[in-house]
Amino acid sequence: MPAKDLNWGFITNQRIQQLKSQVRAKEERIVELETENAVLHLKLAEYHGIIERSNSKAMQLCCLYNQQQDLRRNTYSNLTQIYQVVQKFKQDLKDFQSFSYLLIRNFQHQYQDYLSQIVDAVQGTQLENETLQSFQARAIDLEQSLQEISERYQVEKQKRKTLHNNLVELRGNIRVHCRIRPLLPFDTESRDPALQNRSISLSEKVIHATDDETVLVRCSRPGHPLLNKTFQFERVYSPLESQKIVFGDVCPLLTSLLDGYNVCIMTYGQTGSGKSYTMLGPHSENDPISPSEAEQEMGIIPRAAGELFRLLSENPTIDPRVEVSIVEIYNNELFDLLAKDSSGIFGVKRDVITTKEGKSNVPMLTYELVESPYEFMKIINKSLQLRVKHPTLVHADSSRSHLVVTVTLTISVPFDSFTDQQAIQKLCKETLCSTPQKVMKSEKACFSPRGLSPAPIPLDPTEQHKQVQTKLQLVDLAGSECIGMSGVTGTILRETSFINRSLAALADVLGALSEHRGHIPYRNSKLTHLLQDSIGGDAKLLVMLCVSPCQKYLAETLQSLGFASRARQVQRVQAKRRNLLVSGKSK
Repeated sequence: MPAKDLNWGFITNQRIQQLKSQVRAKEERIVELETENAVLHLKLAEYHGIIERSNSKAMQLCCLYNQQQDLRRNTYSNLTQIYQVVQKFKQDLKDFQSFSYLLIRNFQHQYQDYLSQIVDAVQGTQLENETLQSFQARAIDLEQSLQEISERYQVEKQKRKTLHNNLVELRGNIRVHCRIRPLLPFDTESRDPALQNRSISLSEKVIHATDDETVLVRCSRPGHPLLNKTFQFERVYSPLESQKIVFGDVCPLLTSLLDGYNVCIMTYGQTGSGKSYTMLGPHSENDPISPSEAEQEMGIIPRAAGELFRLLSENPTIDPRVEVSIVEIYNNELFDLLAKDSSGIFGVKRDVITTKEGKSNVPMLTYELVESPYEFMKIINKSLQLRVKHPTLVHADSSRSHLVVTVTLTISVPFDSFTDQQAIQKLCKETLCSTPQKVMKSEKACFSPRGLSPAPIPLDPTEQHKQVQTKLQLVDLAGSECIGMSGVTGTILRETSFINRSLAALADVLGALSEHRGHIPYRNSKLTHLLQDSIGGDAKLLVMLCVSPCQKYLAETLQSLGFASRARQVQRVQAKRRNLLVSGKSK
C-alpha cells in the first residue's frame, strides 16, 4: 500500500477518532442537556403548579380585595355617618355646656340661698335642741315626780283599802265583790221571735268595770232616758280576770278561818251569770277540757280545799280535824246530800232549828271526815251529781237549788304555860298564820268513822290541850230568774217561784239588818234560817256578786247590783274569834 494512502487513512482514522470523540462529547452533552431538560421540565411542572396556586391565591386576593373595597366603601359611609353624628353630638355638647353653665350659675345662686337657710336652720335647731334638752330634763323630773306620786298613790290606795277593810270588819259590814262575766255565745241567741231581730243590740255590753272598785252601768234604750250609774264594791273583777285572781282576794279569809273566825263565802246573781263557775269551776260533761285548763279554771271551793290543807300541812304542831257537810235547799226544803234514806238513796230531808243560844242548827246532819283535798273534792263532786238542774231559755244547765257546803275545822292547840284566852289566841295566830308557797302533797292521817255531827277530838284529861272550832260555809245560790225571759212552765216554774222567794227572803233579812229592826225574819225561808249565824252573826261574810255584761239581762243585773249595794250597808256585830273548847265544852 502506498504511503500516501496510509497517511490518508491515518488521517482519516484520526479524523474519525476525533469525530467519534466529538460525537461522544456531543452525546454526553445531549445526555446532559436531556437531563437538564428533564430537570427543566420538572421545574416547569413545578412552576406550573406554583402558577396555578398563585392564580388561585390571586383570585382569592382579588375577592378579598373586592371585599376590602366594599368594606372600605361601607366603612367610609359609616365613618361619614359617625362623623355627622359626632358633629351633631359636638353641637349638642356645646348646647349642653352652655345650658350647664347657666344651670350651674342658677344652682350657685340657689346654693347660696339654701346655705344661708341651712345656717339659719342649724342655728334654730341648736336653739331648739337646747330648748328640747331643757324640756327633756323637765320631763325626766316630771316622770320621776309622777313615778313617786304613783308609788305614793298606790301605797295610799293600799292603805285606804286596808283601812276600809278594817272599817268594814270593825263595823261588821258584809264584804261584797262583783265579778262581770265575759260575753258568751248564748247571749246572742234567743228563742223568742220578737227578740230575734234585736239580738245584736241586746248583746251589747252595758256593764263595765271602770276600776277595781267601781261598776259602771251605761245604756241607751229607745224611749228611755240615758242610764249612767255607778256602783262601789270592795273589789270588782273585769271579764278578763282569771279564777286565780278571784281566789287571791278570797284566800285571806282562810287565814282568818285558822285564826279562829267563822267565814262564809256566798255567790249571788241571776241565773247564767257565772256563780257556779266562780264557786266550782267548769263542771259540764258536755264541754270537756284538758287537765291543765281544768286546773287553771278551778273555782273557789277546790282552791279553798287545796289552800286549807296546805296551811294545815305546814303546821305539824297542831292536830287538825276537817269535817264536811253538804246540804241542798230545793223548793224551800233542806236535803242532806251525804245521808241515805231507807232505800239507799242519797238526799234525806232535814229541818233547821234554833238552839237555846239563838244559833241555827240542823239535827242529824251528816258530816264526813276528810284528810286531803282529793277526798274533799270527791265528796263535793259526788254531791253535785245529786243537785237538781233543769235547762231554761237563759241557761242550759241551770241549778234549781241552793248548795251549802260547810267545813268544820277543829284544831288542838298546846296550852303549855298560857293561862288566859288572849295568850292562847296569840299562840293560834303565831302557829297558824304562816302562808308558805308550797303545794300540799299529802295529809297526815287523823281518821275517825263517819259521824252525824262534828265533835272535838276526845283528849286525855291529863294532857294540857285546848281546841278551837271554826266553820267555813261555801254557798252557791240558785240564780234569780225573770219568768218571762226564762220561759219556764210546770214544775220548773214552781222551782223558779221558790228560788225567787228565798232570794227575796234573803233581801228582806238584809233590809231588816240594815234598818236595825227589832225582828229579823230569818225563818221566812230555810235558806236564811240555815245561814242565820253567817248573815246576822259574827262570821266574816263575803258575797261574790256575779253579773252579765249584756243589755239583754239589764233588769236582772240592776236588781242584783241593788241587792249587793244594800248588803254592803248592813252593819252587824264585829267578827269575833271562836271560844276555846276544853274536852268538847266551851270555855
